[in-house]
Amino acid sequence: MAEFYQLQQELYVVTLVLTAVIFVSVWIFYPTNTALNYLLGAGVGLVYLRLLAKDVERLGSQKRKPSSSRLALVAGLLILATQLDRLQILPIFLGFLTYKGTLLVYTLRTTLLPRP
Repeated sequence: MAEFYQLQQELYVVTLVLTAVIFVSVWIFYPTNTALNYLLGAGVGLVYLRLLAKDVERLGSQKRKPSSSRLALVAGLLILATQLDRLQILPIFLGFLTYKGTLLVYTLRTTLLPRP
């Protein structure tokens, strides 16, 4: 389990770094509202990643199915974005997908760079 917790911590750190870099880039080139919408989506993506990690952790100790509440989190955010004028769907959705970028970075790093 120590290896799992180390991987989990690494994924959180990479997600936060990617979020910060992308947020600053969006903030420079787009209106502040768009950058904040991205940040909202990235925050929900981080919560989603945390819930996913909890489900994976429980799989090792219990024989239960993974929870589907993670999907409700994303669906609720996108429904809220369609109802409020200040929220934009695309930046929120792309912000949510930041955790996928983290998984891509991890996969490329472990595939292309040899481990000592």
